[in-house]
Amino acid sequence: MTVFCRRAWNGPRRLALLLAFSLSAAACADQSAVATLRIATTTSVDNSGLLAAILPAFERRAHLKVEVLAVGSGQAFGLLERGDVVAGLTHDPQAEAAALAAGLITGYRKIMFNDFIIVGPPEDVAGVAAAANAVDAMQRIASAGAAFASRGDRSGTHSREQELWALARQRPVRELLIETGQGMSATLRVASEKRAYTLTDRATFEQIRSGLRLAALCEDGSALLNSYAVFLRARLTATERAAATTLADWLADGEGRQLVAGFLTNGQTMFTVWPAGMARTRPTDRPDAR
Repeated sequence: MTVFCRRAWNGPRRLALLLAFSLSAAACADQSAVATLRIATTTSVDNSGLLAAILPAFERRAHLKVEVLAVGSGQAFGLLERGDVVAGLTHDPQAEAAALAAGLITGYRKIMFNDFIIVGPPEDVAGVAAAANAVDAMQRIASAGAAFASRGDRSGTHSREQELWALARQRPVRELLIETGQGMSATLRVASEKRAYTLTDRATFEQIRSGLRLAALCEDGSALLNSYAVFLRARLTATERAAATTLADWLADGEGRQLVAGFLTNGQTMFTVWPAGMARTRPTDRPDAR
């Protein structure tokens, strides 16, 4: 009887201990899954130096490590679709609209903007500095038989370049259209070496312009608006969503907003935070809407 009673007691107790251990292990695994937040962003954002400057403050406050995967916008949405990242920070309204429509992303918010500029060799053989607007500038480049360095990487910058060529209704011949397949910094360096024109976000250009033989030649204001949005991958676990939302809120409405506003390169403000009270939940939203 004594042996039987000991077995009857030990069996349930062992089961309870095993269950408690399993739940504890599962909890630890769930916590470790978000100890590091993996986000996808574009090379333009990364090359600007912004995230390297501001994310350490978030990591200290939230006790979370942020791993940034910097790729073209097309690749960024691929990472989201495969579940490799929990959030994104991009500047490609067309791709963002498609991802929202497909239910791939959620929690979309515009957080900041700057502009694209057309840069080229200081001698400006195509007369881009005299162009009336960005479309005229692209027409001049094509008509002059000048070389143009294109990222060719399905990035937000490449997407905007394609829009401009379509509006210009002409583009350089194949031999003069240099597709780098690389990020913004690398493409700017190719343009500098080849004495070619290119379209760039202002922040990346300012970050490395001292090492380039390129001049800013066309600045078309609102027509070359470059807006940036943060969003979450849809269908996250509750723990992943809580952590990713913490980062998105910090960027959109928290301390990150002030750090973005204070980020300077060569003494210039590189990004303007999205105006308070302006619509920001659709890819088509603009900071200058009336």
